[in-house]
Amino acid sequence: MRTLVIECATEACSIALFDGDDLVAGDHRLLGRGHAEHLVPMIAALPDRGKADRILVSLGPGSFTGVRIGIAVAGSLAVAWGSEVRGYPTLSLVAAMACAKSGIDGVTVCMAGGHGEWFVQDFVRGGRPLTALASLSPEAAVARGAMDRIAGTKADEFASLLGASARSDHLLPDARMLSQMDTTQISSDIGPIYGRGPDAKLPT
Repeated sequence: MRTLVIECATEACSIALFDGDDLVAGDHRLLGRGHAEHLVPMIAALPDRGKADRILVSLGPGSFTGVRIGIAVAGSLAVAWGSEVRGYPTLSLVAAMACAKSGIDGVTVCMAGGHGEWFVQDFVRGGRPLTALASLSPEAAVARGAMDRIAGTKADEFASLLGASARSDHLLPDARMLSQMDTTQISSDIGPIYGRGPDAKLPT
C-alpha cells in the first residue's frame, strides 16, 4: 500500500510518499506562508504525482489556514484517486520525532499557538499522549511544568523559563518522519484540532 502524508499545520510544509514502511520520496520546506501555492506542486513532483491508496493529513493544532489547506487537499485527492483519508495530531508527530532523535522515552511538546499562547502536551515514545492538549500562556506553562526534554517550535523559550535542568530541541513536524509515530495516533476522524476556543463570540 502506498501512503501520501501531508503536513502543513505549521510554518513548515512537508509531504512524503511511502510504499509500506519505506520512504519513496518526500519534501520539506520552511515557508512561513504560502502553503496553498506550494503544497499541490510539491505533491505533483513526487513519483506518479504522489498517487496513493491512503492519504494521511495533519489535523493540527497549528496554523488555522495551514490545517484547513492540508485537509482540503487531502479530501480532493482522495476523491480523485479513490483513496482513503486518515488524520493524525501534529504534536504527536513532533513528539515521536523527538523521542526517536534523542533516544528518549518521554517528551513535552511546546508549539506556538494563538494570541501569544503555547500548545503544550506530554507524550511517551511513538507520540502517544500522556496528558491532554492545553493552550497556555507562557506563565501558565511554567506553572504547569514539563518533562526533562522539551521539543517543538517554542521548546527553547519554554526551557529557558524553566531553568537549566530542562533540555530543549527546536523541531518542526516533518511528513518524512511519520514512520516514527505509533499507528494508534492515526484516526478516521479528519476534523481539525484547534487546541483552543474560537476567538469570535456570539452577541449576548
